Amino acid sequence: MPALHPRSRESSGRTVMEDAVALADIEAIKRLKARYCRYLDTKEWVRWRSIFADDFRGDTTDGGGRVVVGADAFVAFVRSNIGKPSQPTAHQVHAPEIELTSPTAARGVWALQDVVRLAPGIDLVGYGHYHETYEKADGQWRIKTLKLTRLREDLVTPVIALRIPERLKQAAARVAGRRAQ
Repeated sequence: MPALHPRSRESSGRTVMEDAVALADIEAIKRLKARYCRYLDTKEWVRWRSIFADDFRGDTTDGGGRVVVGADAFVAFVRSNIGKPSQPTAHQVHAPEIELTSPTAARGVWALQDVVRLAPGIDLVGYGHYHETYEKADGQWRIKTLKLTRLREDLVTPVIALRIPERLKQAAARVAGRRAQ
């Protein structure tokens, strides 16, 4: 198979170089969303703020929140709701559907599962999607809009909160005793 010249046109009408740039942009947006989850869960608020466009608009009404305009206001809103050290969170996103709509704009949908400590011994496990738009400015992608939608929310009690470790130890000892026989 002959190698394509970087400016060769593929059947889509795009050059190989244009495709490479598009793939790099999509990968950059994936890394942006990974930082979103990590900075949020580690409560690194200054770094979390840096991933949003200044005129960001966040809509969390489907999850019991509200619409917030402005990146600083959104970070303050989220921090006031889940920013306490006693409120650990774990956000996982998967199956990104990212579409570049111009060289400096994109949109995406991410499947979401999150866990939020509501109170000692009570966690909220949520499932849904993030619907987002992105903008590229000064060579960096940032989140411009976010809408959180929920499919399901479950209240759960972590095993440790039930104080059953002793029962687990006893069960493990019984299993170990059977194996030794």
